[in-house]
Amino acid sequence: MKIENKQQSAPNLEEAMQQAGGPMKLLWKPNNKLHAVPVVQPEYAGWRLEQAAYGDGAAFSDLSHHMSDLFIEGPDAQRLLMDVSANDYQNFVDGQAKQFIPVTAQGLLITDGILMRDHANKYVLSGVPASQNWVRYHGLKGKYDVEFEIDPDSGTRKGGDPKLFRFQVQGARALEVVERCFGGPLPKTKFFHSTEVSLGGRSFRAFRHGMAGTPGYEFIGNWEDGQFVKDALFKAGEPSGMLHIGGKAYFTNGIESGWIPTPTPAIYTAPELEDYRRFISLFSFEGMRGIHGSYYSDNIEDYYLSPFELGYGKSIAFNHDFIGREALERAREQQLRTKVTLVFNPDDVRKVFGDDTGFLLSYARFRVEAGAELAGMTFYTAFIDPAKTILSLAVVSDKFAKPGTEVTVSWGEHPGPGTDPNADLGFPKLRATVQPSPYSEIARTTYRNNN
Repeated sequence: MKIENKQQSAPNLEEAMQQAGGPMKLLWKPNNKLHAVPVVQPEYAGWRLEQAAYGDGAAFSDLSHHMSDLFIEGPDAQRLLMDVSANDYQNFVDGQAKQFIPVTAQGLLITDGILMRDHANKYVLSGVPASQNWVRYHGLKGKYDVEFEIDPDSGTRKGGDPKLFRFQVQGARALEVVERCFGGPLPKTKFFHSTEVSLGGRSFRAFRHGMAGTPGYEFIGNWEDGQFVKDALFKAGEPSGMLHIGGKAYFTNGIESGWIPTPTPAIYTAPELEDYRRFISLFSFEGMRGIHGSYYSDNIEDYYLSPFELGYGKSIAFNHDFIGREALERAREQQLRTKVTLVFNPDDVRKVFGDDTGFLLSYARFRVEAGAELAGMTFYTAFIDPAKTILSLAVVSDKFAKPGTEVTVSWGEHPGPGTDPNADLGFPKLRATVQPSPYSEIARTTYRNNN
């Protein structure tokens, strides 16, 4: 059964791959341009100060514009979500959120997202659109009594405002800002749960969350109430020196908390997903988010990931049937790679980038080696000013995942198809040390502490 995407008028992903001669010829894009946060300024106080505010100050981030939202509503909303994801839906309560884990029949990640339950028949899935496309496709293909509403990010939306505001207050002084704003502590709330709050007669959610290894809240409500809430938070934040976080610093804060935002969707090769690829536009996340870096393979499957490799194992539940369940049951006993943080040698960083590295952010797949052996690849790399060096989230073979292991990272852009994947292209190699992920001790040990 072929499913038509009524919003699609452009060439679809399957057609584009065939015309290009395969997924790597379509998607390999050396020096691929970074996506900027729409609407939000790149910097307010300066990216270095803004990065530091996550650790020792108070940081305000406007997240209303850079994510896509899929609203899923109807009597079969939860049944659909259970069928297409590996999450645990038992005891999933109103106002709770989960790291959404959709996988293919081979148990490989589509990409993740944040799924929040509004009530029994209504959910909101937020993030990049790849996992949202997966849900919509299966919802339209199957016999589900469910309706969808898409609110794209502000860089894609054709006019109008977002449906929701999302404001984060994070950092060591975040809780004092929140208490000052609301006139006292908020009700005790578990990690990744939310509670209803109000200001000036406007009701919205306070979602307990944390970024860059620090505690805080994310406030979510109707867009028309957003300016009032933002003004109230900034007024409360003045005594604490709260900084407005620009797009540059915000896009680096997931490294210390151990979240890889752009895994390669594992959808490009499975024959049974041809109809799905025809459902997706070429001008989609899946069609336009290029792959690049010093690690090149002719086989795009070498870039696919298992959710176990990303540390999502504790969030996977085998208490219901879902696409990819059998493959994941096998994969949990066969994990060969682990997500780690790479801490770059500061001397090598200065040698390659100079005394002032400046702002650096990359989602490139840089080649990681241990001696002459391929150890893995990076997924998310940035200069973190409080650390005074480059940090990178990488996935490496288990035998190289022990903290303290010394590796090198080849910094450069492989030209792609037509050049030997193992060609010596003279890229500089920067020494790095393997450390745990999350890198932040707080993120590793207390994020989920509900006391």
